[in-house]
Amino acid sequence: MMNLSTVIAYGCRYCTPPIKQLLSYTTFLNPRHHHHHLQPRPLSFNNLKLPNFSLLLTGNCLFFRMERFWSGSGINKNKQMVEHLQRYGVISSMKVAEVMETIDRAVFVPDGTLAYVDSPMPIGYNATISAPHMHATCLQLLEENLQPGMHALDVGSGTGYLTACFAIMVGPHGRAVGVEHIPELVASSIQNIEKSVAAPLLKEGSLSLHTGDGRQGWPECAPYDAIHVGAAAPEIPQPLLDQLKPGGRMVIPVGNMFQDLKVVDKDLDGSISIRTETSVRYVPLTSRDAQLRGY
Repeated sequence: MMNLSTVIAYGCRYCTPPIKQLLSYTTFLNPRHHHHHLQPRPLSFNNLKLPNFSLLLTGNCLFFRMERFWSGSGINKNKQMVEHLQRYGVISSMKVAEVMETIDRAVFVPDGTLAYVDSPMPIGYNATISAPHMHATCLQLLEENLQPGMHALDVGSGTGYLTACFAIMVGPHGRAVGVEHIPELVASSIQNIEKSVAAPLLKEGSLSLHTGDGRQGWPECAPYDAIHVGAAAPEIPQPLLDQLKPGGRMVIPVGNMFQDLKVVDKDLDGSISIRTETSVRYVPLTSRDAQLRGY
């Protein structure tokens, strides 16, 4: 049986509104119906025992083809997950493949979850860890700005997974900074990283995680060659633009219900150019109190 988060996370290949896509696949939600010719049944969210519905819609490209999940559902090793993403063309960079093989996703997801399935997962406090294909996408978009010795900022660092990837890429002479406004997540992310191969970088200080409002960035280590934002802002926060180094790049989901993954480049003269990479669905970039209230 396929769970609801899978249906929502992957959208489909057809250019129809996401909720219409969801309704068209609700046949899979009822285990009694296995025949392909049956018409889908109407979906009533009132009858489903679900966590916060918005969490099931987050951290993924809306038009990521569903077939990628079917062939990846049996993956139980980190290397297999990376090979799966390479096979489907999500990862084309050898450097990104290498870092994602080095940082074991299982260390950064809640116990008892399927660590290597290409799907977002709730991590508590109305937050999620994004699906591996979104992490891969963002790493590739930022790769040229994550060279050894560079500075990187991860806003909404959550479990610390992507911050750890950044740290491996920029190395001991660079700086990777994670900012998260839930203190409990900061504490647990530090514990996660201590169990990963990025632990020496944390101990030496080139990797650090902090409690703070990510919308304000982390001025202490600015300017940054790379900034990743793991939650959707209604508009790009000015402090993050200010902390982006000339020649630097920011990747940030922008929008409310409908969001686009924006690639923001700051030219050497300080001018800003912005393009859309893909349609996505992330949790909101908001205050700590609003997040804990469920937005």
